[in-house]
Amino acid sequence: MTVTTILAALADTFDITAIPPAFAEDPFPTYRALLEHAPVKHFADGSIMLSRYADLDRVYRDTKAFSSDKKVEFLPKYGDTPLYEHHTTSLVFNDPPLHTRVRKIMMGALTPRAISAMEPGLIRLVDSLLDAMEEKGEVDLIEDFAAAIPLEVIGNLFVMPHEERGPLRDWSLAILGALEPVLSEEQKERGNRAVEDFKAYLKDLVARRRKNPGDPATDVLTRLINGTPEGEELSETELLQNCIFILNAGHETTTNLIGNALFELLDWPGEKQRLEAEPGMIDTAVDEFLRFQSPNQLGNRMTTEDVEFHGETIPAGTRIHLCIGAANRDPRQFTEPDRLDLSRKPNRHLAFAQGPHLCAGFSLARLEGRIAIARFLKRFPNYRLAGEPRRTGRVRFRGFASLPAQVN
Repeated sequence: MTVTTILAALADTFDITAIPPAFAEDPFPTYRALLEHAPVKHFADGSIMLSRYADLDRVYRDTKAFSSDKKVEFLPKYGDTPLYEHHTTSLVFNDPPLHTRVRKIMMGALTPRAISAMEPGLIRLVDSLLDAMEEKGEVDLIEDFAAAIPLEVIGNLFVMPHEERGPLRDWSLAILGALEPVLSEEQKERGNRAVEDFKAYLKDLVARRRKNPGDPATDVLTRLINGTPEGEELSETELLQNCIFILNAGHETTTNLIGNALFELLDWPGEKQRLEAEPGMIDTAVDEFLRFQSPNQLGNRMTTEDVEFHGETIPAGTRIHLCIGAANRDPRQFTEPDRLDLSRKPNRHLAFAQGPHLCAGFSLARLEGRIAIARFLKRFPNYRLAGEPRRTGRVRFRGFASLPAQVN
């Protein structure tokens, strides 16, 4: 069989509702097959998948024809449950006016000045983690480093007491894990329980913050409670659910960015040497890590009117899976897309989406990635794996559960 025949067969048999375990380890052959042979991939449930860069870019920018609202799509998946309430109230799965209100409030606390002011504290945090790792010698790059950084950063944005941050990562993993295309009853149960526990904690934190407000210029929770200067406020449900969303989104994707980057540097020693020789290349390097191993691999939309892709008419009410991981490897957009090139320019990847739904925290994520990766590499240039890497097994969010390493 030729490569073309193999890829065509792979595209033909791919099913979003029955993904083989090997896909979570290496989805890229399937992505290549979809890009070449099935740019509009139809599934038995009536949904489609788009994989080409230009198609995703179009969808992201046209919020009229492609809705982010998930009430219709998620009700059969979750039923009337805490997960349904969460995912249909949070910023990312909504259209205006809720999306506009929440995003406007959030962005007021994530201005360039505010993010720049975080840098000294972020450097201190990263250096303290590096010190602890140096003492241990053998570490887990996820638990001891990649996951610890955004957990502290987001906790600080909410001015959350340190002693109360312990459960955040487990709650986050359970809720985000419930966004996978296919769920077991155990995953649903864990996700629903996490939403309820997270809400209960935040309800208490919000009550305390209402009594003792923080500085809205730096305290995201106080800003969300206060609403906009024009008097727009969030309901209690909108407030709690979007706090959960911000804490989750800011944590998991940045963890994946840092963990994936440190893994890829070992897999591409020539690029690692380039970055060590030219540390000023870290900005383009971070964007290339985001493109090459996108922390978020899948998105979703629903058509609100008939649309056309590649000569096919897609009717209104069609669920669309957006394959971000494939679009960021599309040879129509990126030269040698399967090669890690830390000096790649231009690099208009879609890791942060595009258009009105461009990730509100993209500048903060870039800052965390830049400082974490650069300072780690400077401190531990000879780090190496000390055991078998273990991926999370999720296909929507691509990252590692564990990366055992020796740093000295």
